[in-house]
Amino acid sequence: MNITSQIKKPIQEEMELFEKKFYESMTSKIALLNRITYYIVNRKGKQMRPMFVFLVAKMLSEKDEVNERTFRGASVIELIHTATLVHDDVVDDSNRRRGFFSINALWKNKIAVLVGDYFLSKGLLLSIDNGDFDLLRIISVAVREMSEGELLQIEKARRLDIVEEIYYEIIRKKTATLIASCCALGAKSVSEDEIQVEAMRKFGELIGMAFQIKDDLFDYTDDAIGKPTGIDIKEQKMTLPLIYALNNCTSKEKSWCINSIKNHNKDKKRVAAVIQFVKDKNGLHYAEKKMAQFQQEALQILNNFPESDYRDALSLMVNYVIERKK
Repeated sequence: MNITSQIKKPIQEEMELFEKKFYESMTSKIALLNRITYYIVNRKGKQMRPMFVFLVAKMLSEKDEVNERTFRGASVIELIHTATLVHDDVVDDSNRRRGFFSINALWKNKIAVLVGDYFLSKGLLLSIDNGDFDLLRIISVAVREMSEGELLQIEKARRLDIVEEIYYEIIRKKTATLIASCCALGAKSVSEDEIQVEAMRKFGELIGMAFQIKDDLFDYTDDAIGKPTGIDIKEQKMTLPLIYALNNCTSKEKSWCINSIKNHNKDKKRVAAVIQFVKDKNGLHYAEKKMAQFQQEALQILNNFPESDYRDALSLMVNYVIERKK
């Protein structure tokens, strides 16, 4: 049994029912929309986000049960996450998503943007129509922070002057906030205990931070992960290994490295030289150490809850995040 199946095992029934409910929540009277929806649903990823929602909800539930609010929370998260991915592919002019053609590649940008807007509105209405305003608040904060994180990254990429604290702020908003909201939603759907909800939000945030650092590390390895080596450097993204290397080198080396990223990021040999420079300066080792710190903090929060299959699955998820190969 692979690790994803192990994580899913305690929530297998909920995940199968969720897939039906999620597809129903996306349907429309517009044939074109239904064709695109069908295409997206049949090319779904590992569904980590709804898994977090259900595992947290079942861990905190007194009777190991979830409710309709839990299913709606998972659907809202997945609708809004899907909307952001569709929009991201337009922004990045990307023709592939998880090895398949992206929506904008098949149906052009205008339709892709409108489809993203449709999923966003469906997510909002699913909460509003059912009076889940507490859940809507959690996800709305996440959407705002994701937008701020992306814009902060773009602003800083122009000047290449990111310090470590700003980098953490970017990844907290851009990546960690969505996983944090999954865990907070799962908790809030079954519990009114704000201390528990906040603990699970923090747990999700810590996993999200570790998840993004792992993604940054993939830029420096040759593993077949579906993302070409050096793509972050080509896109002038300041990641943790690179930030550490720039903070631990001579001013001459720093000038060479920044010049390479700004003016020679399409030159394969120069990009390869930057990657080697980061490795030589122990940038990868430092990032791995920080990633492990976030992982340990997340596990410490989990250990405050009673032992259960759901807690064990969440521990597996934390470890999977930093051991994954793609």
